[in-house]
Amino acid sequence: MEKYNQYSFILDQTARRVKQYAQTSFAQKEFDITIDQWGILKILFQHPVHYTHKELAECSGKDQPTLTRIIDNMIKKNLVERIEHPTDRRCLQICLTDQGKQKVEYLSPEIAQIRMKAWENLTDEDFSHFVRILNTIYENLNKEKK
Repeated sequence: MEKYNQYSFILDQTARRVKQYAQTSFAQKEFDITIDQWGILKILFQHPVHYTHKELAECSGKDQPTLTRIIDNMIKKNLVERIEHPTDRRCLQICLTDQGKQKVEYLSPEIAQIRMKAWENLTDEDFSHFVRILNTIYENLNKEKK
């Protein structure tokens, strides 16, 4: 039982190291965006619907105040914009600008290379096991939520 008690520490430590490595690489290559901004850009690029702040927060796993700060910074860089919701004047939607789309298209190959660093010396089978295990942990904890 004791050996399983370290799983959350290992997960957290590894996730932080992956993010640190990526952010350092982003800075060295002068991408002019953060890891969190990249995550939002990718969501908006891969699913070209206009998300509300709430929907985008749920998709990205960010709380709404954090997401608002990220979006504000991305607006300053002309990567995204807020537009009026077509049916609900009380909320705004977030969408990519043309510059945001170009940024994703330009950076995607380089960021894919950065992300692959973590997978050096690992096989497709390793990846399959990794995904299966993480999904199982997620589902175990998700059952408690319901």
